[in-house]
Amino acid sequence: MMPKFFSLSAMRGVTLAAILCLGGTVAALPEMAQARGPESVADVAEGLLDAVVNISTSQTVQGTGNVPMPDLPPGSPFEEFFKEFFDKNQDKGRPRKVNSLGSGFVIDKSGIIVTNNHVIADADEIIVNFSDGSKLEAELIGRDTKTDLAVLQVKADKDLAFVEFGDSETLRIGDWVLAIGNPFGLGGSVTTGIVSAMNRNINAGPYDSFIQTDAAINRGNSGGPLFNMDGKVVGINTAIISPSGGSIGIGFSIPSKVASRVIDQLVAFGETRRGYIGVRIQAVTDEIAESLGMEKASGALVAGVSPDGPADSAGIKTGDIILEFDGKAIGEYRELSRIVADTLVGSETNVIVLRDGEKQTLAITLGRLEEADGASQSSSDDTPANDGDGSVQPVVNAFGLELGEITDEAREKYGIEADVEGVVVLSVEEGSPAAERQIKEGDIIMRVGQEQVYAPEDVTAQISAMRERGSKSALVFVGNGKGDGRFIVLPLEE
Repeated sequence: MMPKFFSLSAMRGVTLAAILCLGGTVAALPEMAQARGPESVADVAEGLLDAVVNISTSQTVQGTGNVPMPDLPPGSPFEEFFKEFFDKNQDKGRPRKVNSLGSGFVIDKSGIIVTNNHVIADADEIIVNFSDGSKLEAELIGRDTKTDLAVLQVKADKDLAFVEFGDSETLRIGDWVLAIGNPFGLGGSVTTGIVSAMNRNINAGPYDSFIQTDAAINRGNSGGPLFNMDGKVVGINTAIISPSGGSIGIGFSIPSKVASRVIDQLVAFGETRRGYIGVRIQAVTDEIAESLGMEKASGALVAGVSPDGPADSAGIKTGDIILEFDGKAIGEYRELSRIVADTLVGSETNVIVLRDGEKQTLAITLGRLEEADGASQSSSDDTPANDGDGSVQPVVNAFGLELGEITDEAREKYGIEADVEGVVVLSVEEGSPAAERQIKEGDIIMRVGQEQVYAPEDVTAQISAMRERGSKSALVFVGNGKGDGRFIVLPLEE
């Protein structure tokens, strides 16, 4: 279920003390000018209402089938009563129709309509309701689950009123915005508010970069447009946060910059065509940046490279930090996913990586994003403690870990695949930094300080070398038996 959004009413009656410097003099701003928003949005709203639609869907679902009777004591006087009640009220698994409501908006006079994917997901029938009372059945052109967008087509006997996309990149926190939608089935509802924040990540998908607004958004607003004061669509209302199910003033909209590119692809191809390079990435934390001697935490740390993928062919390696892609600096690691997705499939571009303290420029040819099979990226499951059969012998203690070689017996015991190399964790000291970072028995230490390790002695050699250089911590790659894993930072104290 998508997070819920709700309207937030700003405290417009609260006056803030403000001054304005004019030619060396200081003049107090009028109190009303400080608190007052736009005089009216009536003219803006009037020209937009006809292009915003209500979307109703229906789908057939199977009944839940028989529900078991509650357990009753033998000979209970209520046994016959409950038996008769349950026999009469079971739906026997019969199919039933489920209806739902949402919002959308027309972007072309020919009848192309945008909404959220979750509004029309699994629908057997989609009906678009217009402001003049007319209704048309819609056909699904394409959908994108990663951004929760869908494009519909209706066939009308006249040109339809439509709206245009604006540039969400020009929005600033505090700008006024206007939402129109179908909250709780009340079509054509107009609310206003401000942009509360930009680039919000709410863990809804891999390309999260939401506009946060306090314009009232409720259930049924999903898929409706968020306008700027020029009447251009700068966002698509998608989710809210609310403990009660009603608006509390925290709503989220997909920025037009993200949405318009996806919509163009859905209209042209019926599907998305995103760039793909084949890496798993994680954030460069302050700890990681310090361990690598970086001045500040930025970029995307490569935690895995898909074999024979574009990144592998370009020479990108696990442990590299991607600092720049296609001429765009990577500040926060999630930015890389969005930039790659927006880059033309098949194009060749440059990527700048940090490796062993040096910047390198590599050329990469983008592939097309493939749906992954969902291989686990977590550490291996808990495994039984060493049963003392002598099949895995402890060799080295480091970082509060007892480490051993990956022998054939270790591979069998811990489920380590044949192509996975490193050293196996035999035990973890309770209360150690390694334990705090959730390293477990059976995990594999593959890299220390960006260097591949093949034996426990390699770990101690790397630790000694880093201590000699004055390093206080080490970047360590911890994986599972399949080789999937993550980078963590462990202290180098004696």
